[in-house]
Amino acid sequence: MNKVDTKLNDELRSEYDLKSLRVRRFGPKRKAFGDVVRLEPDVAEAFPNANAVNEALRLLIEIAKRSERPTKPEVD
Repeated sequence: MNKVDTKLNDELRSEYDLKSLRVRRFGPKRKAFGDVVRLEPDVAEAFPNANAVNEALRLLIEIAKRSERPTKPEVD
């Protein structure tokens, strides 16, 4: 019977801090890593990446805020 070599060949760089890594769990109790929004294909074609989507949405929010006009009280 051959002996199994239990020595690990560690090729990780010394700058990696393994203690700070989080373990990803599988199944229903796994931690969510952020909200995911799925874009329809035609909308996704207009944006090259997530930053472009966020920038466009922030602009839209700003436009919506500016267009909200306070209503004048009715005079009887």
